Amino acid sequence: MAEFAIIRTGGKQYKVKAGDILKVEKLKSSKDGKFEFADILFNKKVSAKILQDMKNPKVVILKHHSKKRYHKTQGHRQIMTEIKIEDIK
Repeated sequence: MAEFAIIRTGGKQYKVKAGDILKVEKLKSSKDGKFEFADILFNKKVSAKILQDMKNPKVVILKHHSKKRYHKTQGHRQIMTEIKIEDIK
C-alpha cells in the first residue's frame, strides 16, 4: 500500500501521496518555492514545491428577475497555485 497523507489547505482536505500534482487555492510562496503541510491523521510532515500560480476559468453569475426588467451579470476567476508533493515524512 502506498504511503499517503491527508492535508488541509484553503478550507478543503486532499488525500495526497509523493509525486502528486494539485491545484489548491492561492498560497503565499516562499523564497525557495517550498511549502510544508501537516498531515491531519498521522502527524506527518508533507513537503511540496510550488510550480506556478494561475487562474481558474471564469465562472459567470447571472441574476434575473422576470417581469421586473432586472438582470445583473458578474464574473469571478479564482487564483490557484499548482503544487507538487515531494515527500511525506
